[in-house]
Amino acid sequence: MNDTIRALLASHDNELPALGGPDRDWLSHGALRSLAEDVGAQLRASGIAATDRVAIVLPNGPEMAAAFMTVAQSAVTAPLNPAYRAEEFAFYLEDLKARAIILPDGYEGPALDAAKRFGIAVLRLKTDTAQPAGWFTLACEAPAAAPADAGEPGADSVALILHTSGTTSRPKIVPLLQSNIAASAEHIRTSLALTPQDRCLNVMPLFHIHGLIAAVTASLAAGASIWCAPGFDALRFFGWMREAQPTWYTAVPTMHQAILSRAGRNAETIEATGLRFLRSSSASLPAQVMVSLAETFKAPVIEAYGMTEAAHQMASNPLPPRAQKPGFVGVEAGPLIRIADENDDRLTEGTGEVVISGPNVTPGYENNDEANAGSFFSAEGRRWFRTGDNGSFDEDGYLRLTGRLKEIINRGGEKISPLEVDGVLMDHPAVAQVATFALPHPKLGEDVAAAVVLRAGEEANERSIRDFAAKRMADFKVPRKVIILDEIPKGATGKLQRIGLAQKLGLADPD
Repeated sequence: MNDTIRALLASHDNELPALGGPDRDWLSHGALRSLAEDVGAQLRASGIAATDRVAIVLPNGPEMAAAFMTVAQSAVTAPLNPAYRAEEFAFYLEDLKARAIILPDGYEGPALDAAKRFGIAVLRLKTDTAQPAGWFTLACEAPAAAPADAGEPGADSVALILHTSGTTSRPKIVPLLQSNIAASAEHIRTSLALTPQDRCLNVMPLFHIHGLIAAVTASLAAGASIWCAPGFDALRFFGWMREAQPTWYTAVPTMHQAILSRAGRNAETIEATGLRFLRSSSASLPAQVMVSLAETFKAPVIEAYGMTEAAHQMASNPLPPRAQKPGFVGVEAGPLIRIADENDDRLTEGTGEVVISGPNVTPGYENNDEANAGSFFSAEGRRWFRTGDNGSFDEDGYLRLTGRLKEIINRGGEKISPLEVDGVLMDHPAVAQVATFALPHPKLGEDVAAAVVLRAGEEANERSIRDFAAKRMADFKVPRKVIILDEIPKGATGKLQRIGLAQKLGLADPD
């Protein structure tokens, strides 16, 4: 039964390519399995047991992908954003109770300082560009411990720990079991009909659930391959595409929009590559962008819906011959999805909070009884997780999200979906990108505001954009403030962040 990461990877042909990268030979599936055995031995020799937590601070690329996939077969992984500052590393390492940290050979940055502060064992990752992509060795620096027992993680062992974004509160620890990750990888493999002939071009950060599970783990579970870029760069994307020859790629909407902006001058590469499909997740893909992507790449665009607590995927637009519906995040694609009352622990019909139940769902936040009490409930014989998203199903079983419950704008009692306003403003011929958000108001509580990026060479002002919106939606939904920017602030994974945007733009007092 494929209920651990090791089991997912056990049966593929040794010679099949697994991991690639710029100007590197391919690491095969057989070599990846051998590397996992070597890494397991290196961890045990360094005193790291199956239940110990290993933080991983590495740049994007095949070594990061390989480190996650191999370490997770022998211990608990905790990938961290390499861009964190010293105090951020200190917070996460202490909160995780990390036993060791993996750092690049020669690294002397803030993650090392934080590790030394807590006496955490430092494992140096050494690689060689003459070796295939993803190959590495580990060398332990003091303080090391006596060798650990050689037990392997089981299906109920924690494999991956990530933190929630902590936008409105202290970040919560999300433990994901081996069985959670294995289930999610299988769900994605099935949804995308992945086979050993498929190849993913990964541009997603590998300290985030989207890249770790959808791009890396699901591909390897299918016996397919992943070509790992060193991060996202729209200027280099089509060059990577020419080198990698992928059958698909997955990204967040802002990345897709940046790729589209350069697609016109790369038509030959697009035609020569012939993607089987494109995938979008981690934020709502504007319907206009979905249509433009499909027309530009002449391939179906598979918008999916995922979150950390679900080990990523929950819903997905299906492949042809079924329809890919712009503005919808698709049909059930793994866990059961239902609608629940926002304030009562019961399932309901119509519009409400999206809830899920399935083998990919975390058993619960770590050491946070209050969050678990508010996020999980039992109904109709199952345990359900509240996603915090508002949505409803259409007559074909496709799910439409109307926004995060915390992001819904409450204008004097009128509830307004930011996604609905985004959709209208995106129809403006001069608008390339939109983020609608709540603007504090002394009498109404909140009012509607929108941050807008214009298309290259196009002109528009606040008045013309507001007038455009006023002809297409009720007056109370029309943004009272439109801010035209060169770039909308984004989080570490490229997602637009509505909560706190008014403060970031200097339109409200900081909390």
